[in-house]
This record gives sequence, structure tokens and C-alpha cells, in this order.
Amino acid sequence: MATCRGVDVSAYQPVQDWGTHKRNGVAFAWAKATEGQHSRDPRFATHITGIIASGLIPGSYHFAWPNQDVGTEAANYISAVRQYAAAHDYVHWLDLERYSDGRNYAGRSSAQILAWVKQWITVVEDAFPGQRVGVYTSADDIAKGHVPAGGPIWYPAYPGSAVDTYAEAEGRAQPKPSGRAPLIWQFTSTPASGPRMDLNICYLSAAQLRAWAAGDEEDDMALSPDDIARVADAVVKKLAAGGVLESSDVSTIWSADVLPAARPPYNNGDYFKDDGKTPGNQTWGAGYMQLTQVEGIRETLTRVKAIQEMLGTLNLAQLEAALVAKLEGLTITITKPET
Repeated sequence: MATCRGVDVSAYQPVQDWGTHKRNGVAFAWAKATEGQHSRDPRFATHITGIIASGLIPGSYHFAWPNQDVGTEAANYISAVRQYAAAHDYVHWLDLERYSDGRNYAGRSSAQILAWVKQWITVVEDAFPGQRVGVYTSADDIAKGHVPAGGPIWYPAYPGSAVDTYAEAEGRAQPKPSGRAPLIWQFTSTPASGPRMDLNICYLSAAQLRAWAAGDEEDDMALSPDDIARVADAVVKKLAAGGVLESSDVSTIWSADVLPAARPPYNNGDYFKDDGKTPGNQTWGAGYMQLTQVEGIRETLTRVKAIQEMLGTLNLAQLEAALVAKLEGLTITITKPET
């Protein structure tokens, strides 16, 4: 699975050399902007200005108090980030985590927290049309139903010294809290490589994450050529051994979290050249080639499965009787061509 690397910062981190981060392979960076109804991170402007200037994929987050007014909290965040987010491909996050003493969740049920989160997301999405809004949250919050279904998740889980470098995180399986596949895994706040800082990996390539942040859907979680080859090899091996495709074989390939079959509209100049059909965006074009390969596999699997189902219901004795009945009494006339 393709991945890319990122960091997140707040007032706890000093001014960063974002150019060095980028040269070291970091692709994205998120900065804390606000908390609650009125609090603002004192280093947000410095952090986010440097992130944007360096060319990293930028984003920011708001620390939630679900027992306070959701409209006031959303307005606090929107006001703080608008000047930075408006002119860029930008990602917004709601930091949904309970303080150890529970003061920011006090008096709220799981259903009320979920409703609050949905409302915050809606208000921020309305303020920044076309930009992505997700939730940073724990396994406990996910298990308790505090997080809406379907949205992007930024997930913190720290295995400890066994995983405190990017390479070690990339070598681990993607975590799946309560069956949810996070877009981003925050795997340490105490990296082996240096000062205290949250490190993250995203389960998209840098190009895919940038396209996703820009609102493009077509190559979101796209299969790599290696993934495609493994799927094809597995299908061929199963059929060669006399196996029959099950519904799960097809549904797995059709799974929305593998590759959504979305296309840009015809004649959209962001994707096509002036003729309206020749790809003019190289990043999108590469993703589209993967999409068409996967769709070919999907169609093949569906057709093979349909043929196998038809053959499975075929009664050879009935077929033979029907053919004999048709042939009885049949007269075949052969006319010799004139010379």
C-alpha cells in the first residue's frame, strides 16, 4: 500500500525548519489552530505560514469541547484559519479526544457527542466548500459511536519503541479500530530521530493525498500496479485449480474503500485538454490508468462468475434430449455447385 509521511505541531513545538522537513521526505503537516469556544494556539500563524510556504500539504485542527456550543466552536476555528485555507488545497480536522478528567465530555451522552461532531463538520464544510474535513480520534471514541460513518479518520495509537520511525510504521499493517480504516495513523510523539513531535503516515502516496486534498476523488485509495497484479494472479490461480468465484471475490474488488469508480465530468478543463477527452493532467491520468485496469478486472470477475453460475445450473441430460429432439426428422440438402 502506498504511503506518505507527515507531522503535526502545536504550541508545544518551536518554530520549525519546514524546508528541511520536506527534504527529509515529509509530505504533509497539520497545525493546531483552536480549542473550545475562544482559545487559539499562539504558534498557529507561524506554523501554518511556514507549512504553506514550504509547499507541504497543509492542514489544521480544532480541539473539541462537545459540551459547549458547537456553532461558537466552529466559528472560532473558521475565523482562525480562513485567511490560510481560502487560497490553498487545505485539510481540516476536528480533534475529538477526552481529557483525562473528562471535563470536555462532561454531561454528554454518546449520541449527543456524535450529533455535535456531525454539526461541527457540516458548518466547517459549508465555510470551505470543496475542502476535506475529517476527525482525529481514539479507538475508544470510535467504539462508543462518537464518529460519523464514512468520513476520513486520523487515528492515534502508539506501539512504543517498536514503532518510533517512519520505516517501522510503514512496515506495520494498517490499524483498523472497530473495523474502521484510518486515512492517517499518528504512531508516535517521541520519535527515535529527534525532539518530541507527533509523526504520522498517510495511506495514500503524496500525489494521491495532494489530489485528495484538492477535492479530486478519482484516485482516492487507488490500487497500485502491484496490487492489481496480485489480484489478477489470485484470480487466475483460483480458476486454474478448478475453483469457483464466490460473491466475496467480486465484492472485494468492488469495495468502496479499495477504489471508488468516480470520474471527472466530460469537458472539465481541470482534467482534459481542449478536445474534452484527452487527459491533460498527468497526476490524474496516471490514476485513471489504474482505475481502468481495476475496472477491467472487476468486469472480468463479474462475467466469469456469471458464466460459472450458468454452467452450474446446466442439466446435460436435458440439453442432450433437447438436441436429439431438434435433430429428429431433420433433412439436410447439399447442392453441388455448377461447374
